[in-house]
Amino acid sequence: QVQLVESGGGLVQAGGSLRLSCAASGRIPSSYATGWFRQAPGKERESVATITWSAGVTSYADSVKGRFTISRDNAKNTVYLQMNSLKPEDTAVYYCAAAPNIATMRFGSWGQGTQVTVSS
Repeated sequence: QVQLVESGGGLVQAGGSLRLSCAASGRIPSSYATGWFRQAPGKERESVATITWSAGVTSYADSVKGRFTISRDNAKNTVYLQMNSLKPEDTAVYYCAAAPNIATMRFGSWGQGTQVTVSS
């Protein structure tokens, strides 16, 4: 399993932007997928965006389409989440995760999370 460390969270006003980063401890194999998830207080964790490591195929939750962009830098073993036009309902702890098989997309490696707070 890879070890993941997120950074880039913080407090931002509605309409603002943040970029989250997730650095892996080593090389991420080409068979992997990585993703961003979030969990707001009192709510279940939900998938925000995923990207396959080799081909860069992306998917997004409907709630963030057109506002968030997931990307990866294979050389740096880092995945990013660019968040624009942030809304108060985007407030949550954001987690980075990795899945060893893009066919099953079972995310077994998780970072510690980074808090994103959007004020109205």
